[in-house]
Amino acid sequence: MIVGTAGHIDHGKTTLVRALTGVDTDRLPEEKARGISIELGYAYLDVPAHAERIGFIDVPGHEKLVHTMLAGASGIDFALLLVAADDGVMPQTREHLAVLSLLGLTRGAVVITKADRAEPGRVEALHTEVRALLAGTGLDAAPILTVSAQTGQGVCELRELLFDAARHTPPRPSQGLAARLAVDRAFSLDGVGTVVTGTLHAGEIAVGDELLIQGHRARVKSLHAQNRAVERARAGQRCAVALAGLAREDAPRGHWLTAPAAALSTDRFDARLTLWPGEARPLRSGTRVHVHLGAQSVMASVAVLDGEAVEPGASARVQLVCHAPVGAWRGDRLVLRDAGASRTLAGGVVLDPFAPARYRRTPERLAELAACELLEVASRREQLLALSALGLDLARFAQAEGLAEALQGWALGEAARDALTARLLAALADFHARSPDELGPDAARLRRLVAPRIAEPLWREVLAALRQAGRIAVRGAFVHLPEHGVQLSAVEERIAQKIAPRLAAAGAEGAWARDLAKDCAEPEPLMRATLARLAQQGELHQVVKDLYCDTATMSRLAAIARQIAADQDKVTAAAFRNATGLGRKRAIQHLEHFDRVGLLRRVGDEHRLRADSGLFAEAAHA
Repeated sequence: MIVGTAGHIDHGKTTLVRALTGVDTDRLPEEKARGISIELGYAYLDVPAHAERIGFIDVPGHEKLVHTMLAGASGIDFALLLVAADDGVMPQTREHLAVLSLLGLTRGAVVITKADRAEPGRVEALHTEVRALLAGTGLDAAPILTVSAQTGQGVCELRELLFDAARHTPPRPSQGLAARLAVDRAFSLDGVGTVVTGTLHAGEIAVGDELLIQGHRARVKSLHAQNRAVERARAGQRCAVALAGLAREDAPRGHWLTAPAAALSTDRFDARLTLWPGEARPLRSGTRVHVHLGAQSVMASVAVLDGEAVEPGASARVQLVCHAPVGAWRGDRLVLRDAGASRTLAGGVVLDPFAPARYRRTPERLAELAACELLEVASRREQLLALSALGLDLARFAQAEGLAEALQGWALGEAARDALTARLLAALADFHARSPDELGPDAARLRRLVAPRIAEPLWREVLAALRQAGRIAVRGAFVHLPEHGVQLSAVEERIAQKIAPRLAAAGAEGAWARDLAKDCAEPEPLMRATLARLAQQGELHQVVKDLYCDTATMSRLAAIARQIAADQDKVTAAAFRNATGLGRKRAIQHLEHFDRVGLLRRVGDEHRLRADSGLFAEAAHA
């Protein structure tokens, strides 16, 4: 169990921890000289007849060091809110209580310290004042104890309360979750190297593990959990991790040490926030705030997703647009302070670390966020899959959840798959009706017609499944309905053999239907019908009406266009004409044909290569 002390400056936090554990958590010379905590301090206490060890995080109480207090508070299980009997409730008492409540803490106790400095009547009145202060917070049912670290009054009772709480603290879930440690301190030791400390929020860390921090990979050389040398640490423990292959400056406070599977960084995430009831004004979109998440603090802007503003005491979904990347995983707690860092505003929980910049308030998106608030991972995945018309990226889902298993690929719900299939088949039927002399669109062009926002890997998987089921046919890069590419008749086969050498000889200039009919001594209507059937099968291509080229020629011209685009980032008629040796008119006709079929796209007087098009690529490499 991790216990965090909180309260106003000079209300006895460090003294109380020393009375409970025998450890002075003020370790810096400046702290000794000034008599106040500046950095986070740590101490430990063994629980009798129990394998558990209690870890204490002693946080600063000064108002200017609330950001340091937050770095420690995000990982605690049990809070001790201290109120000095001689001072009573002070500004940082109220703010620290707000922080603890907004972080979702419901386990803790209030300790009235320095009881030896106050009259009994004063202590009794303070009990009443503190109980009123706790009303409506997560700690409203917390016990209130009276203690004097100087005389020992109440110290044993408090220690027993902590022992009992430790025995009843459920272990943090670690099964199936990747290791994530929020770094709140980093230093170098002679003979050891870089050491980082922090609370392990999820998963487990073992000696020998490969971990990531800020994109740097490091190996765990040795490990301490709850101030003991161990081979493995689990979620909920204070850890000191010695890392091989990492420089001290590459591990600053605030960053996350994670298993590679869970590593992520985001500058935009969606969350559910609760505005502190004591706030005087609603929280509106555009408000600049400090976001405290884990041990990190960044500036961000608020965009309210539910309504126009969050009223004091109310809860709403928001998007936080951060000014620097943060590590954020679904379910992580966060606290907001105002832009001037003078007061705590709100607290909440991360819903989606991969929040979209557009369509963030649509009913569809809000339904996805509702799914993110379901309690179980399996339920969230099932509901998100049902809602995702464009499919669910399993790798990104696993990252957002902080799962140990690195999932791969995409998933598409049954209803979404049926709807996508219906649109795809309808689009092919429409294409064949409008362009009966073409085999069909290439896969990339069909995607732009049917589902331009769907992920390419998922699109390929859908096409493969439909092809296997016999619902579509694919020839090279072209997709068509099976009935559209019917077999040639014996007469058409005979004519195809006649025209093949003539088309090959014609090359990029192409051959006209009437000329082919004359040269082959075939009726012109029959020749046109055969050419159209061959175009349907992808054996040749109609550049303009009645002008045909064979596939080998078109593949060669496509390769030239691709090379020009690679060299010049565009394809002009002049460049294409010079590279092919064609006249200007024929060169323009070929470029316009490439525009129509989806290899290129027209932008003013230029043509740009469509990077996703696979047209003619297979034939070119055959």
